[in-house]
Amino acid sequence: MSKIVSYTPGSFCWADLATKDLPAAKAYYAELFGWSSVDIPTPGGPYVILQSGGEDVAGMMPPPPGVPNYWGVHFAVTSADEAAAKITAAGGKILNGPFDAMDAGRLAVAQDPQGACFCVWQAMKHTGASYQGAYGRIVWPELVTRDVAGAAAFYKGLFGWGTKPETGLETAQYIEWQHGGQSAGGMLPMTGEKWNGIPPYWGLYITVADCDERTAKAVHLGSKVYVPPTDIPNVGRFSAIGDPQGAMFQIIQMTAVH
Repeated sequence: MSKIVSYTPGSFCWADLATKDLPAAKAYYAELFGWSSVDIPTPGGPYVILQSGGEDVAGMMPPPPGVPNYWGVHFAVTSADEAAAKITAAGGKILNGPFDAMDAGRLAVAQDPQGACFCVWQAMKHTGASYQGAYGRIVWPELVTRDVAGAAAFYKGLFGWGTKPETGLETAQYIEWQHGGQSAGGMLPMTGEKWNGIPPYWGLYITVADCDERTAKAVHLGSKVYVPPTDIPNVGRFSAIGDPQGAMFQIIQMTAVH
């Protein structure tokens, strides 16, 4: 199986789960996706690398005090310090860092002007996810936000991303992020009452062979289903799930190259 060895600046490179019960989360994701785990001792506390076929998929760690469990996304940059300065200048906030994650890389935790949190990652010894298998791979970072035009301007300035469509963002039902000439993620406008009380956030998708079967398995393992298995025309079939500790993610069964 081939593996990913590097990421261009602006690419989605890593995801990690902040969870209060690491042993329970290890068991849950091992059952659902077959991921194994490797414990990495760090000065800041425990960190877990989740793997598939011996390659890195994602990370896992305890959340900060008072913060609920969540999945977070990281984007590659050449300099975390320069990215942090850009974020602040564009109206975002730096919540933590930049700081060195031992010799793995340099990290900053940020919040965009609309309120969605994300991380920028300057790789040193750890470039990001190396796993490139068909199933159990984390793909397609998706921003859910109320101000799509503002978000598009912010991330274009930070990472050089474009959008599809390029215009008419406020009326589009869905927007794709363009990076390096390819679709690299999505943006979903928060319209309607169903989003009341929900802050903007970055989500992610995990690939599966059978969406319906894995959704049923997730329920058996104690998950809550927020969106039942649903077809996305010309893309695949997905569902939105909360793990037993409340962290939300989406699974997708791909039926077309995207």
